[in-house]
Amino acid sequence: MINVSKSAQEQVRMYFEGKEITPIRIFLNSAGCGGPSLAMALDEKKDTDAVFTVDEVEYIMDKNLLEKAGSVDIDFAGTGFSLDSGLKPAGGCSGCCSGGTCGS
Repeated sequence: MINVSKSAQEQVRMYFEGKEITPIRIFLNSAGCGGPSLAMALDEKKDTDAVFTVDEVEYIMDKNLLEKAGSVDIDFAGTGFSLDSGLKPAGGCSGCCSGGTCGS
C-alpha cells in the first residue's frame, strides 16, 4: 500500500499543474551516505509494478520491493518529500563520512 499525505498530494498536484500527469515511481536509491533509501521519480509503468492511484496521480512501485517495504508513506514538509516504510537500511554510514559518523 502507498499512502500519500494531503500536503504531499497538494505538492504533486501543483507540480503537474498545466502538464500531463505521468506516473511517479517509488524506488530504492542506493546512493548516499546513509545507505539505500526510497526515492521518487517520473517513470512509465511496467508489468512488474503495483499501481496506486491518488487523486488521478498514479504511484508505481515494483511489486517485490513493495512486498519487502510492507507499505510506503509519502509526506511533504518544509522543503521536500519524505518516504517512510518498513524497509530497514543495511548498515549505517557506508564509509563516505569522515571518522565513521554521519552528520558531523
